[in-house]
Amino acid sequence: MSVLKGKKILLGVSGGIAAYKTAFLVRLLIKSEAEVKVIMTPASKDFVTPLTLSTLSKNPVHSEFLNEEEDGNPSWNNHVDLALWADLMLVAPATANTLSKMANGNCDNLLIATYLSAKCPVYFAPAMDLDMYKHPSTISSFSKLKLFGNTIIPAESGELASGLSGEGRMAEPENIVAFLENDLSQKLPLKGKKILITAGPTYEAIDPVRFIGNHATGKMGFDIAAEAIQQGAEVVLVSGPTSLKPSNSGIQLIRVTNAAEMFEVSNKHFDESDVFIAAAAVADYKPKNVAQQKIKKSDDAFFIELEKTTDILATLSLRKKKQLVVGFALETENEIENAKLKIQKKNLDLIVLNSLNDKGAGFGQPTNKVTFIDKDFKIEAMPLKSKEEVAKDILNKVIHYLYA
Repeated sequence: MSVLKGKKILLGVSGGIAAYKTAFLVRLLIKSEAEVKVIMTPASKDFVTPLTLSTLSKNPVHSEFLNEEEDGNPSWNNHVDLALWADLMLVAPATANTLSKMANGNCDNLLIATYLSAKCPVYFAPAMDLDMYKHPSTISSFSKLKLFGNTIIPAESGELASGLSGEGRMAEPENIVAFLENDLSQKLPLKGKKILITAGPTYEAIDPVRFIGNHATGKMGFDIAAEAIQQGAEVVLVSGPTSLKPSNSGIQLIRVTNAAEMFEVSNKHFDESDVFIAAAAVADYKPKNVAQQKIKKSDDAFFIELEKTTDILATLSLRKKKQLVVGFALETENEIENAKLKIQKKNLDLIVLNSLNDKGAGFGQPTNKVTFIDKDFKIEAMPLKSKEEVAKDILNKVIHYLYA
């Protein structure tokens, strides 16, 4: 899965012959599952049509501040809204003229106005003839833009529109995408961190047919794993029985059945992990004696002697050294008090509390409503959100506490 998946990319196209390559660039960005909007300078429309880029990006292309409407009432393209929408801005091709305007704040078109309003990371891919590329004014523009925190995607060498051959041609679309992916990957907040996550239920056998289990689907843990790897982490996901599959092939999924197996695998990976997120609904008890054959129905009453399973979270967190440990609490009464007790008893750094009394929370739901409580008993209640959004909130908390 590309690190560009789900990213909102604002592509600025300026007026150079390399603008024709933006059709291929937009196609590759869309293929990487990014969302793309395009702003064109008026001159760039001489080289590639707005219709082409609109069709490929599946979004309207913007070029002017004002749109002429059929009813005679013009509407305007809000450059601030466009800038705030973007997760990153890419100017490609970036001509010498556009680079100079970016560096000096010469705001005479929609692209520059949007650039000056951008708060997201900005990348630019220069495209010009070799003498222009090496001219002191162009080099000055590069230096200024780098000082602004913008990132250059270096031009490549080869045949130029002038017929000369040398440095100055815009990087090929596939190389631009690869540059973005590599640069973003290196800057991800969890790069170099290993996160161990448990998910799903455990099944504790009664006999070869029956078991003690619960209604956990594992979705919360799988969503956390997906978000963690998107943030650059190395992820080990230990899952009880579930039909879910990881959304990213980079997730190391280890499937287990019961609490003992989950403990064994988690114990193996804990010491080398930076974060342990225990999202699994592990059975607290298991049958003391498991029947080797199916138990036949006979008496009106049937009794099973139970014994405690190993408390995975408590056992591992008591020996933590560098690890940040996050637990979950699903409660039906005295929620806050019970969660605080669990933090103390299990030596947790953070607990994610949810209550079955909240509509839309709990097992088998696509949504969840959680309250964060840290080891200092700081409480933050969150609104009802999708589990994917909750996963992002959890990872944002993890990032905050790792680097606090």
